[in-house]
Amino acid sequence: MTVIAGRYRLLDVLGEGGMGTVWRARDEVLGREVAVKEVRAPAGLPDADRERLFARLEREARSAARITHRNVVTVYDVALDDDRPWIVMELVRGLTLAETLEAEGPLPPRRAAHVGAEVCAALRAAHEAGVLHRDVKPANVLLANDGRVVLTDFGIAAVEGVSPLTMTGELIGSPEYLAPERALGHTPGPAADLWSLGVLLYAAVEGVSPFRRETPLDTLRTVVDEEPLPPAHAGPLAPVIEGLLRKEPEQRLSARVAEDQLRLVGAGGAPRTEPPPAGAYAPLPVGGPGGPGGTGGPGGTGPTAPMPVPAPVPGPGPEESGRPRRRWGLVAGIAALLLVAGGLTYAALRDSGADDGGSPVPPVTTSAPTTAPSTASPSTSAETGTTSPSATTTPPVSVIVSVRAVRDTYEGACPPPLDAAPQFAAAVTVDRTPATVSYRWATESGEKQDAAWRTLDFPEGGPTEQRLTRTQADYPAGAQVSDRIRLEVRDPVARESNWVDFSVTCEETAPPPSSPPATTATPSGGTASPGGAPGGAPGGGAGTAAAMPRR
Repeated sequence: MTVIAGRYRLLDVLGEGGMGTVWRARDEVLGREVAVKEVRAPAGLPDADRERLFARLEREARSAARITHRNVVTVYDVALDDDRPWIVMELVRGLTLAETLEAEGPLPPRRAAHVGAEVCAALRAAHEAGVLHRDVKPANVLLANDGRVVLTDFGIAAVEGVSPLTMTGELIGSPEYLAPERALGHTPGPAADLWSLGVLLYAAVEGVSPFRRETPLDTLRTVVDEEPLPPAHAGPLAPVIEGLLRKEPEQRLSARVAEDQLRLVGAGGAPRTEPPPAGAYAPLPVGGPGGPGGTGGPGGTGPTAPMPVPAPVPGPGPEESGRPRRRWGLVAGIAALLLVAGGLTYAALRDSGADDGGSPVPPVTTSAPTTAPSTASPSTSAETGTTSPSATTTPPVSVIVSVRAVRDTYEGACPPPLDAAPQFAAAVTVDRTPATVSYRWATESGEKQDAAWRTLDFPEGGPTEQRLTRTQADYPAGAQVSDRIRLEVRDPVARESNWVDFSVTCEETAPPPSSPPATTATPSGGTASPGGAPGGAPGGGAGTAAAMPRR
């Protein structure tokens, strides 16, 4: 059997993934069983990056070893062998929360609140020691046989974008627990861990993350751009989940407030329901080895030094009342994440329907998870007036909508010709057929948009994706327009696509008139044009739309 650093004898494998292998091992010096994580660099990583990765993992694992708390897996040692770090940890026997949810289904709110409070206590201890977890999710929460709730993998999966590869089968789980600021490429703080805790609590009571989509890219976009559906089974836990899942880090519940409310729910009470003011809970500063630590004592539960309260985040103005303009930051963040995570590229977002030569715009996933539990609702008999529970209902059809610009700018004589005016392409995808989608094109200004809802039919056995086009052409001479457009869905579920910017600049002078038509004299002395009606008028209305099945 292999012995690491002359001390840790590897016995058998506990788990294996792209970043390494977790072994059950025996500490030959102290005569106890431990868990040893063998860390491997992603395949193809240059030597210089590999060395920096190992150095960073070693440094952060040593920082994590400073955390002493009953809800944190203890890091005993960082052993160097074969020029790479081996992380030696406490061996905790039990099931992960992910395994428990898979075996037993969603947890009742009180039990989920108890688990969340223990995880929150672990995060408080870590943040006070200057350590971020960065990968809070059910697979990293152990429900130990002795009754403890233990947060694992502290300081190990700490490289941006590679944490989803820590254990077998966890790749699809991590992106949906990632905080928006991390998806945008911003430097994370303690609030990023609290967002992940909010997603974990949602998954604990609903059985599925609110942001899970078919691909990691779609999941990350949903995290940034979409609000989660209210949890149907959270009960008194709902206000806590809402307080943790605020997009802006400054507006989330602090670890202290969240833990207090979770313990209240776990004891059978109800948390405060009014939302806290923006900036009311200042995040803890997180540093390296020289950062704050020890203020909470060995247990990590003592008082925290007062921190400056940041000013409230200014609310959006009228021109920003729509979806935040985070698209380019999101694209940069996703690109950075996926380049490290193993070579996923934007080729997955190929333009599958446009022939205009423009660059593809990634789809914004706006559907609810199709695997979310459905709720049985009571049905009322029209004849007897009695109410009886109905059978479990089928979840509504899931809808994904996205919009990209074919042409987003026009300058010239107005009204713009149809082949030069701003034009947009939308993709509407349903998870099953038959389905009928009620939609309309809407502008942020409310001008030049659909006055009525349209319908798009997906026949049974037909394609699950259809394309729509839209041309904004009805602008008079002299108009100066800067606006945004999106596709809105009303049925079978309410969904909205991403906003797309466009502009129209009309010349003051009207286009030169065409040659006068030939005329013929009439008995009354009047004139008539050939065909009996004026010709050459462009089509009116706010625009044109067409639906095309995806080939």
